[in-house]
Amino acid sequence: MAGSIATRYTADRLWTPQGWTPGAVLEVDDGGMLAGVTTGEGERLGRWVLPGMPNLHSHAFQRAMAGLAERKGKSDDSFWTWRETMYAFAATVGPDELQAIAAQLYVEMLKSGYTQVCEFHYLHHQPDGTPYAQPEAMSLALIEAAKEAGIALTLLPVLYMSGGFDGRPLAPRQRRFGHDVPSYLRLLETLRAYENDKLRVGMALHSLRAVPEEALKLVLASDATKACPIHIHIAEQIGEVQDCLATRGARPVEWLFDHAPVDARWTLVHATHLSDKETAQIARSGAVAGLCPTTEANLGDGLFPLADFIDANGTLGIGSDSHISVSPVEELRWLEYGQRLSTCHRNIAARHQGDSVGETLWRAALRGGATASGLAIGELRPDARADLLVLDDRAPLLAARDERSVIDSFLFAGNVPLVRDVMVGGEWAVRGFTHRDEDRIAARYRTVMERLAPH
Repeated sequence: MAGSIATRYTADRLWTPQGWTPGAVLEVDDGGMLAGVTTGEGERLGRWVLPGMPNLHSHAFQRAMAGLAERKGKSDDSFWTWRETMYAFAATVGPDELQAIAAQLYVEMLKSGYTQVCEFHYLHHQPDGTPYAQPEAMSLALIEAAKEAGIALTLLPVLYMSGGFDGRPLAPRQRRFGHDVPSYLRLLETLRAYENDKLRVGMALHSLRAVPEEALKLVLASDATKACPIHIHIAEQIGEVQDCLATRGARPVEWLFDHAPVDARWTLVHATHLSDKETAQIARSGAVAGLCPTTEANLGDGLFPLADFIDANGTLGIGSDSHISVSPVEELRWLEYGQRLSTCHRNIAARHQGDSVGETLWRAALRGGATASGLAIGELRPDARADLLVLDDRAPLLAARDERSVIDSFLFAGNVPLVRDVMVGGEWAVRGFTHRDEDRIAARYRTVMERLAPH
């Protein structure tokens, strides 16, 4: 039931799925939901007001190691050599460190225009694999970090059981990630007790190589997973595709569709290396392709078949994954630029004459991010959460821009921050480019990083 109207805000131009609406008044109730979108008078927000962007894929702890894996190794560097650096860093992070790192990351996300984050969380136990006295301690660190920062959270505890497609046990450096099926389902049930308007609990399967077939069946058959978002890493690396073919006789996406009821509850993260058949399967199913272009570029993953997927009416969203960049602008920019570099053509995402690349990508990422989050977000309409961002009216980059060009300029015209104000659930997290608690959160983060640095 809707609450009473607390505040009315006027947007000179409000972004909707159909484009810009002039002179809209947003009625925000005392529960942080939009009670109505109407006309009249209200507190002026600014000239350009957009829905907040969902970030559909995050490993929060990796923000603290960004930049630490950029020296040439002894062999050809790849995702697999980067992973060894990640394992070593992960072993240093406990609940206090994770909360400090995640809170800093979430402040950065908010300031860039993300208002919801899907946290793909697999640091469950102590570094030696022993559970914490409170088994959900690391999950609670993320919940508290999101609360501190003021971002909304879809928490995705990860099932991680084996070290490869052959079912081998987890290596010592992977043991803190591990759960068996009963303990994993207990964790989900425990965390559901913490749900609220800004916290949704879903589930994640780390990857096909980390979840045996029988475990996949058991988890998907459980009542604990019947109605929640489901995320999985899939087809990120050519080596993963080759291993799946060798051990399971099928490509990863092909195998998944043959063994699981993939639908709009699913987010297939990366899905980089697809056959034409797999591209069409994902699009038909309604599943979200979770694309993380800056991380995929950093790790040398490859390029998603964007044009074919859009032509098949597929659903996509964006995530910052390893957080070597924390910006929806850069994710969408490089989603398009990767395609331009590989095809030697321009304006790839815009599939029809006159279409805007920026509007096409922004609209798609809002829709896919909302679906992946499992929440009524990504659109400023009645009964949706009041998540919005206001662009800087005074920015030179937006001077003389009109409704036809402002989104394209936002995404493709420089690197000056253009997100001035950010609201999540009716509460201001960022005003005038400044987060409400950024100094304290940054100071704690610096202290933690100095403690974790090798001496």
